[in-house]
Amino acid sequence: MIGFVIWIVVGILFFALGVYCFFAKKQVGFWANAKSPKVHNVKAFNRAVGKLWLVYAAVFCVLGLPMLLPQPSAAILLSVVGVMIEVIVLVIVYMKIEQKYSK
Repeated sequence: MIGFVIWIVVGILFFALGVYCFFAKKQVGFWANAKSPKVHNVKAFNRAVGKLWLVYAAVFCVLGLPMLLPQPSAAILLSVVGVMIEVIVLVIVYMKIEQKYSK
């Protein structure tokens, strides 16, 4: 149960990041310690990145549900593999967003 609570707290942090990006006035970044690309519509770019993080947070929280099973089971692999796939999809979608809004 403690693992699930920690998982959900991390999901809430991702959700908060999405809300912050969605309403940010300045252009948000995605990669750590990297300059953001120049975009032609900052508001639309921030909203797209915000939506991306909100969807990521929702899927992340759903992937944590196998932790609620009473017995240790192989279903936890669903969480681990699911998050790995989710991160790959996150990067691919961000690259498409960046390509769409780049100058």
